[in-house]
Amino acid sequence: MNNFNGDLTNNCKIIAEIGINHNGDLTIAKKLIESAKKSGFDAVKFQKRNIETVYTKAELDKPRESPWGRTTREQKYGLEFGKKEYDEINNYCESLKIQWFASAWDTKSLNFLDNYNLKYQKVASAMITNEDFLKA
Repeated sequence: MNNFNGDLTNNCKIIAEIGINHNGDLTIAKKLIESAKKSGFDAVKFQKRNIETVYTKAELDKPRESPWGRTTREQKYGLEFGKKEYDEINNYCESLKIQWFASAWDTKSLNFLDNYNLKYQKVASAMITNEDFLKA
């Protein structure tokens, strides 16, 4: 049974896409969260990947100049947050009273995010046809 009463304010959520726009910098991530809260967003969304699962060794070994190093691996690890950063994001969002979640790009990341008891989930676009992932 659909409980929609015609009032969209109770049904529509506005989400700020942070993704990896924090450039691997927790200070930038917090500024983006704060800006989203001040702008009236209901939630912020990040991306979570297990680098060694999502990318092949050959792809990770490719040369790629970036602020994080000279390979694609160094760049990807430079952008990726781990437990320490997500613990901080979780605490910061709780203090600002804004929801957060992340689109998982692999099952390991999905399991990682389960540790935070998040209200929302988003299937990463790259995973939309992966039946095993969707079942997880």
